[in-house]
Amino acid sequence: MAHGQVLILPEGQEQEWSAFGDALTSRRNLVYDYLDKWPGAEQFRPRDIHDALFSYIKQRGKALRPLLVLLSCGAVGGDEAQALPAAAAVEVFHTWTLVHDDIIDRDETRRGSPTVHARFAAHARDGHGVGPEEAAHYGTALAILAGDLQQSWCYALLGDLVERGVADGLVLDLIRRMATSLTPHLMEGELLDVQFSLMPPDTLDEERVLDMLGKKTGALLEYAAWCGATIGLAGGPDPDGLASRLGRFAYLCGTAFQLHDDLLGLTADEALLGKPVGSDIREGKRTLLVYKALSSADERQRSHILRTLGNPRASSDDILEVLSIFETTGTLERVNELANSLISQAIALLAPLAESHYKRLLSTWATFLLARQH
Repeated sequence: MAHGQVLILPEGQEQEWSAFGDALTSRRNLVYDYLDKWPGAEQFRPRDIHDALFSYIKQRGKALRPLLVLLSCGAVGGDEAQALPAAAAVEVFHTWTLVHDDIIDRDETRRGSPTVHARFAAHARDGHGVGPEEAAHYGTALAILAGDLQQSWCYALLGDLVERGVADGLVLDLIRRMATSLTPHLMEGELLDVQFSLMPPDTLDEERVLDMLGKKTGALLEYAAWCGATIGLAGGPDPDGLASRLGRFAYLCGTAFQLHDDLLGLTADEALLGKPVGSDIREGKRTLLVYKALSSADERQRSHILRTLGNPRASSDDILEVLSIFETTGTLERVNELANSLISQAIALLAPLAESHYKRLLSTWATFLLARQH
């Protein structure tokens, strides 16, 4: 993988994982090459906004979402090459949500490098000599504008599908669903995540937390799979409801993905994670881990969790004690079991698909979500 990234896969079934690694790397390169060479990028001006817009794209993500577009297209008998602009659009959509999410979460690093707002705050401070407050404002303003521009870029990329033979009406349906279904659901999930952090932890329940996770993370994956399958079916008959089944498959995987992310946020190698371990605790995020731990903890343990949760000055020892509580109450194990259960439910939805290497890759894609280390 480019830019020093390493695809970490579990041991066993080496041939299966090797095939998946090859599939991910090849499609990842296609998607980023498409974005790097996109002819309309000269309109992204001035230079700071151009650089901010391409900041995470140049760093290269794992590209799991665009891979899902392409595999879903192929799984229903479609031509992956035709769906490539949609895969690129999904990756840019994901990127703008990261840029804005980093502002919301006040994160200073992503993928081991400064976030967009942090990078350009430093640029304003060092390059223009402004004070800390004005520099921070510039970084935030630029990141907001870059994310907004990336969102409009998504629609332009979907428009490129027409040049690859996708019917105008079908392209319009893809754009409409992105604008009127995907975006509102994702924004709802993001705001619920913020609102939950303001609420007493005891007022939440597992159903509400999982609903928030589904909207925040599952919605984009659902769109990616549905979009790829819809392009592959060319808007034709779908008597087995394959596009919807693939969308549901991806939605369940998305919820499991976020649960695994929450686990990694406390247990991963910080160098691989690319951000401080325990940042979700310091930010006060009402994850399912927090809910389940509070439900099982004794009074002393509850007091420590509540004292640490949302405390930006919580020490490493405080975070380690929270992790210890999660372990001793069985919280880590229960959340991991739930994530695995969701993946099993998702893979079962693939049953009606014709046997193919695409179907096998989709199953491995789902399994990889819980095997990744960052």
